[in-house]
Amino acid sequence: MTPQALAEASAAAIWADDRAAQHLGMRLDRVAPGEAVMSMTVTEAMLNGLGNGHGGYIFTLADSAFAFACNSHNAVTVAQQASINFTAPVRLGDRLTATAREQSRTGRSGVYDVDVTNQDGRIIAHFRGLARTIAGSHVPE
Repeated sequence: MTPQALAEASAAAIWADDRAAQHLGMRLDRVAPGEAVMSMTVTEAMLNGLGNGHGGYIFTLADSAFAFACNSHNAVTVAQQASINFTAPVRLGDRLTATAREQSRTGRSGVYDVDVTNQDGRIIAHFRGLARTIAGSHVPE
């Protein structure tokens, strides 16, 4: 299986059971080895008391893209640590896109950066996740 086919098969296996992403209306737009792009539209249920998109939902979108990127090598991989910096507000109806890219992968550890942008290409948030590979795979090779 090619690395791209393996990334796609791993993503399909994960997506089948990803109830959180599905419930929030996320879409997996693209996956490749060490990369993933996911998107989501901000709904009324995702607004905070100030009328802005709640940071927890933005984090969830970024974290989901991170998960698909770090699991794209067919090794079960979990988050070890993650942080986010918010750079602009999010409004009702905004279409957010989280683009995750592998920065480093050595042994069982990986570093991934995720940029979250709105429909105008404006950066909304920067996320960095540290990943750790554990036992198992998503699909037989």
